[in-house]
Amino acid sequence: MIDVEDLIALVRNYNPRTNEGLIRRAYAYGAQMHEGQKRHSGEPYFTHPVAVAAILTEMRLDDATIVTALLHDTIEDTKSTWGAISELFGSEIADLVDGVTKLTNLQLSSSEAKQAENMRKLLIAMSRDLRVILVKLADRLHSMRTIKSMHPEKQAQKARETMEIFAPLAGRMGMQWMREELEDLSFRVLNPEARNSIIRRFITLQRETGDVVHKITNDIRVELEKAGIEADVYGRAKKPYSIWRKMKEKELGFSRLSDIYGFRVITRDVADCYRVLGLIHTRWRAVPGRFKDYISQPKSNGYRSIHTTVSGRDGKRVEVQIRTRQMHEVAEAGVAAHWAYRDGERTANPFAVDPAKWISTLTERFDQAEDHDEFLEHVKLEMYSDQVFCFTPKGDVIQLPRGATPLDFAYAIHTRIGNSCVSAKVDGLRVPLWTRLKNGQSVEIITAEGQRPQASWIDIVVTGRAKAAIRRSLREEDNQRFIRLGQELARVAFEHVGKKVSDKALRTAARMLGLADEVELLARLGSAEITARRVIETLYPELAASRPDEVDAKRPVVGLSPEQSFRRASCCQPVPGERIVGITYRGQGVVVHAIDCAALEEFEEQPERWVDLHWQGGRHPVAHTVTLDVTISNDTGVLGRVCTLIGEQKANISDLHFVDRKPDYYRLLIEVDVRDVEHLHAVMTALEAESDVAQLSRHRDLSRKP
Repeated sequence: MIDVEDLIALVRNYNPRTNEGLIRRAYAYGAQMHEGQKRHSGEPYFTHPVAVAAILTEMRLDDATIVTALLHDTIEDTKSTWGAISELFGSEIADLVDGVTKLTNLQLSSSEAKQAENMRKLLIAMSRDLRVILVKLADRLHSMRTIKSMHPEKQAQKARETMEIFAPLAGRMGMQWMREELEDLSFRVLNPEARNSIIRRFITLQRETGDVVHKITNDIRVELEKAGIEADVYGRAKKPYSIWRKMKEKELGFSRLSDIYGFRVITRDVADCYRVLGLIHTRWRAVPGRFKDYISQPKSNGYRSIHTTVSGRDGKRVEVQIRTRQMHEVAEAGVAAHWAYRDGERTANPFAVDPAKWISTLTERFDQAEDHDEFLEHVKLEMYSDQVFCFTPKGDVIQLPRGATPLDFAYAIHTRIGNSCVSAKVDGLRVPLWTRLKNGQSVEIITAEGQRPQASWIDIVVTGRAKAAIRRSLREEDNQRFIRLGQELARVAFEHVGKKVSDKALRTAARMLGLADEVELLARLGSAEITARRVIETLYPELAASRPDEVDAKRPVVGLSPEQSFRRASCCQPVPGERIVGITYRGQGVVVHAIDCAALEEFEEQPERWVDLHWQGGRHPVAHTVTLDVTISNDTGVLGRVCTLIGEQKANISDLHFVDRKPDYYRLLIEVDVRDVEHLHAVMTALEAESDVAQLSRHRDLSRKP
């Protein structure tokens, strides 16, 4: 473990004016709080916070961030509190430690909805003080470096989370070295065989060709010396995961992969960058389509550099990055360069971006996302995106992620332009709207009055802004259709309880549900955001709860002892009239299955848990929900007719969920309340007779079994 004096020496290397007393007090306090705690490896736990602090010194960060690293686990894992840290080290450090603690508690690899909500919280924490995520990234980097001591399942979970969230976030922040290391450490856990294969091929290649990196580096230095240009030249082989990704993207074997080496030329000024570019293109042949000038068009995180790929020695493709020393510092530190120190002063690097402006570019579109999947999609699109720069006919530059289309370009100009787009010209030639744009192209958008976004556009665009605008327009267009469907659903639901639907009743229900008016209520009914059952329960709770019938709704099953409770199995949803059997569960009573339910196979060797059951004879109340899997034509009025057919059979639709939406067909799950199996057959027969119902089946979901 690094002792306190060595840590202070690391900070003093770039910040001679560091507050050594503050770091000593934080080091001592952290060691005291974590005393007796061990890591999975058996080492003292405090070795981890010290290692995180050391990683942050490589980025030349301020004292507050270094101290936060030393204390970042104290609130979560020890008896320390925000108040205690605030009293000892000040509120700024206490807030930073608290922010890291909250990020640590986020389960970013949980379910989609939960993950989306936690990603929102992560971005909010970043917007308050970006140093929180810098500490968290360093924390994750050290955890991945020492991951071998964890349980294999925990290793896999951490590696996936790192690959999906933290590595692309580091890259988006401009810390490319950290992204590459995090990806490679995750790759080592998730696919060790592939990684070892890449390394073995590298060793074989070096044995066959010699030290290519050293040879090409010398070639570049010779050309620079001839031209009298002072510059540093560095070369390296790319990381195994980076090579693996290129092999997958380009569908090439290792032997056919060319640009597996990368070189950097660090110059004194911008003029020399372009002189070096000229020398390299004169000495070696440039590869078409592999040139990017991020000096004239920098990335939003401050990254500036010239990228070019050339056919180097022996025809091998190599990538060369050319930048100044100041640009290189930002390229290494990314957004963190804003806090970097040198000689006791904050570095006055003209290329370091303002973190507040950077975080706003990352999050400006997210507040438009109205559901979890949409928000998470936006986050991942933004974090993984590389950039292309295209021009309007007037010469204005539009910045887009790689893979963007003319539709993305149109929405980037203005939502109105995107909504009314009918076609586009790229470099003067008319192209399809799904064309992928390239750097430097000029794009002209052609619009027409009356044009509206199409559902198929969702699959064409790649930017979060365009997707959100298209979805919003489609929702507005569908609103009238949803209102009409909601009226039919309400009519059937009210008739089911012996009531007549009226505007007054709907207004009352809307008010009780916290909605603006009856129109919004009907729209939400039609779009399945609110169920008809919920409306009835809101207005007539006594009617919705139970309706007298010939069979006691509380004990419709024969064969149970008086003290046994029961419930219908979610997997097969048995209804009266079907043959049934019960399975006993400790503490849960009896679960009733249809006799042909596939879930019963796992109980074949446990006959003592089986209970012989059958349904009560007589008329059952309409209280048994069955899920129907229905595929219908995507045409005007079809969904309304389907709902009407169900209503005509005196069955109630309690919920409706779209599973898949295609230009020609919709697939949806409809939850229908039926009395018994004969009632269910009547409903299904009526639906099968409808010409626009392409497929119909009873939905059985084994994932929902007890």
